[in-house]
Amino acid sequence: MKKNSFTAVYKKTGKWYSAWVEEISGVNTQGKTIKEARENLKEALVLVIEANRLVAF
Repeated sequence: MKKNSFTAVYKKTGKWYSAWVEEISGVNTQGKTIKEARENLKEALVLVIEANRLVAF
């Protein structure tokens, strides 16, 4: 299976970290720590990819 590579962007605003994936619209989240934001972003990415696959077929 081919592995894809995506660009994750993290930005701290106040006490929160915002995170999004540059290549796929709708993949964004936040967390109180960068670790939490990273974990949330991975989950959001999986969910959006799964939803896009369902819509495509």
